Amino acid sequence: MIAVIDYKAGNLTSVVKALRYLLGEERTAREVVVTQSPEVVRGADRIVLPGVGHFQATQLLENLGLDEAVRESIAKGAWFLGICVGLQWLFEGSTEADGTKGLGAFAGMCEHFPVLYMDVELKSPHVGWNSLEQIRPDSRLLRGVADGSFVYFTHSWRAPVVNATAAVTNYGGAFSAAVERENVMGVQFHPEKSADVGLRVLRNFLEL
Repeated sequence: MIAVIDYKAGNLTSVVKALRYLLGEERTAREVVVTQSPEVVRGADRIVLPGVGHFQATQLLENLGLDEAVRESIAKGAWFLGICVGLQWLFEGSTEADGTKGLGAFAGMCEHFPVLYMDVELKSPHVGWNSLEQIRPDSRLLRGVADGSFVYFTHSWRAPVVNATAAVTNYGGAFSAAVERENVMGVQFHPEKSADVGLRVLRNFLEL
């Protein structure tokens, strides 16, 4: 079972449609469930946390006990994929919402894009198609995705580049476009809006 967590900040419809499209006839055996239930999350073999909007929305995960359910599921070996704000939640937190804690799976804070970069005014949010660079050869999530492939972004805050970074994108400097360590993964871009490349990423996740 694939649990898609609903914390009132996710682009749920497009993500669920993409997952169900990829599962096809397997859906009877591997259903996609949209949930706010910690028990459902604990019973899932895959967990997806989409998100569009303010980092503050992730506070609901703690309020509902979903953060602990995610930790327990990850510890038992469930595969986790965070999308956009869902990736940012994997870090310690974000300057967008001081006091709202992330999962802390990766060290560092997410920060706003700079106002100026190399003396040029930088527009924020970063919206549209941009390329994935420095893709880690051992990345299972990005298997078959070529360096320079374009995916779709829409965000004003960015995650730092860390040891777990699986690909970077450059906009006002390099930031983590994808992170991956063991069964914990995240993408800053929206795979459900990124055409064939995005579907490949989601297919890789489902096939792990």
